[in-house]
Amino acid sequence: MSPLIARLLLLVCLALPLYGVEKYGSCIQGPAGSAGREGNPGTNGIPGTPGIPGRDGLKGEKGECINEIFEEAWRPNYKQCAWNSLNYGIDLGKVADCTFTKLRSDSALRVLFSGSLRLKCKNACCQRWYFTFNGAECAAPLPIESIIYLDQGSPELNSTINIHRTSSVEGLCEGVKAGLVDVAVWVGTCADYPRGDASTGWNSVSRVIIEELPK
Repeated sequence: MSPLIARLLLLVCLALPLYGVEKYGSCIQGPAGSAGREGNPGTNGIPGTPGIPGRDGLKGEKGECINEIFEEAWRPNYKQCAWNSLNYGIDLGKVADCTFTKLRSDSALRVLFSGSLRLKCKNACCQRWYFTFNGAECAAPLPIESIIYLDQGSPELNSTINIHRTSSVEGLCEGVKAGLVDVAVWVGTCADYPRGDASTGWNSVSRVIIEELPK
């Protein structure tokens, strides 16, 4: 092949690509193709460095101290004193006593006397049976007492009739301090009335029951 022909062929090869670009560059653009599938998730990145610590908060207000109070469980505390046939014929004075140990000052005492009582007289009379605590009558709330009043009666019935009946004197007393307490039953007169012929505990059992109760 001669050198001239070889050069012509080289020029044709170089010119053809340029001609194709110009030709197809003027064509109408076709529709977009369908979207491709989503790619796989990427791997987690490297953790960041810790941030700078925040500032201290404001100081809180001073709290209140609450002390829990656990009360001790209440334990029964009672006592009974009993006598067989006291047969006390006194009209004024102490009939019987019973010593009791009171455990708490903020409690109350329940007392009961049960026994035979009698009063007789020719004219109107009145007798009073009552409790004392360490020699003093109950002041909180009021004395613990029981009375028997006898009218002069009529000539037909005769007021000197002699009847003995089982009776009781009972009540609650507050304000008695803890410790040994002398609980006593007394007989005395009623206000503004003459005394008669009293009898306590004739021919039967008499008893005093003392019980400490929570208020």
